[in-house]
Amino acid sequence: MCRIASIFVASVVVALSPGCQKGTSESPDETAQTDTTNTQPAGSEASGSEAAGDGKGGAAQRTPSKPSLPIVPPPSDVTAPPEDAQRTASGLAYKFLDKSGSEERPVAADTVVVHYTGWTTNGYMFDTSKKRGKPARFPLTRVIAGWTEGLQLLAKGDKARLWIPEELAYKGQAGKPQGMLVFDVELVDIIAAPKPPPDVAAPPADATKTKSGLAYKILQPGEGKNPRAWDEVEVHYSGWTTDGKMFDSSVMRGNPTSFGLDKVIPGWTEGLQLMKPGAKARLWIPEELAYKGKPGAPQGMLVFDVELLSVTVKPDPPPVPKDVAAPPKNAKKTDKGVFYRVLTPGTGKERPTENSKVTVHYSGWTTDGKMFDSSVTRGQPISFHLKRVIPGWTDGLQTMVVGQKSRFWIPEELAYQGKPGAPQGMLVFDVELISFE
Repeated sequence: MCRIASIFVASVVVALSPGCQKGTSESPDETAQTDTTNTQPAGSEASGSEAAGDGKGGAAQRTPSKPSLPIVPPPSDVTAPPEDAQRTASGLAYKFLDKSGSEERPVAADTVVVHYTGWTTNGYMFDTSKKRGKPARFPLTRVIAGWTEGLQLLAKGDKARLWIPEELAYKGQAGKPQGMLVFDVELVDIIAAPKPPPDVAAPPADATKTKSGLAYKILQPGEGKNPRAWDEVEVHYSGWTTDGKMFDSSVMRGNPTSFGLDKVIPGWTEGLQLMKPGAKARLWIPEELAYKGKPGAPQGMLVFDVELLSVTVKPDPPPVPKDVAAPPKNAKKTDKGVFYRVLTPGTGKERPTENSKVTVHYSGWTTDGKMFDSSVTRGQPISFHLKRVIPGWTDGLQTMVVGQKSRFWIPEELAYQGKPGAPQGMLVFDVELISFE
């Protein structure tokens, strides 16, 4: 959920280097994962905006370029705040262009819907929601400081001009609009953040606790079958730290999120299996079942309100190989050190080379029999170039022909080499080569 990606742990589609996955489900920072959130600050419902992104989610990542029409002319006071502009203690200057008379104002935890246009002080327009034909929607916690502060000064329906000093904007970050930025903003709507539960600080006495330490409380019962650890679920959720600070919410984005239960933090994998479709529950997830102190992820015990919308049943995972602990005596060994055994012969004589692109089904285990990834349970094979995966895969796949199924024992030095967050030690894979080109 994470993206933050708060709930999602990094997907280890075993062989692929970062960014090379195809046909896989990733994570909640999970984003961590949790990657369940879309953290594009302004314009997250469009193409991503340069206006207000803080670099956390994908907005404002491109170098400003000449926008397509319409070009909105700069205001006459674009070079500096006029005398009748008001100033805050932080240095933000603002001026109301039109007041709606509403008393409804956002707070920092809310999501807002706005129309806006942004200029640098030389009159260059670097972004506008008008060229996309729809307002932008973003959480106020995911934008530059000047927007977080400035939007809280507006009531719903107000229009204002903001002069945001560089220290409240992009702070000279390369590729971003430089110096003081000027925005004309209309606050179209406010989506109030879910309030933290009254029992956010700790599980109440009537919460049920599992052996792992997870605490939960069913708020609304559901019907049907519980998901299994490898099934895919669709949920709405909001997450808080125990001090009541919300760090992620699909409710605020207005879009539920879907993921495989084997791709999220352990507390989610366990907790969602306790629910039936339609159920709502509150989970208190101890740190050891969440992010374990990982820098940049929410810290300590995390509290989630979750609604399980639907379950997509996935194929059963393959059984753990009996020889998962170590290569058997009849296993062969490549010159580079990969052990392998042919499980099912293939057809033909041609084999892929290190320059080939292959399509495979696979499952991967650590030597204690724990499966960490499988295209089989996702019901979708994966394609990749052999030069873009761990060395053990590059080497091992070249021993196969189409239709062949093999088991590989890949030593750590040909796998992830102790990389944090990746499977550790020798890895065992069952692989079916479907095709190559």
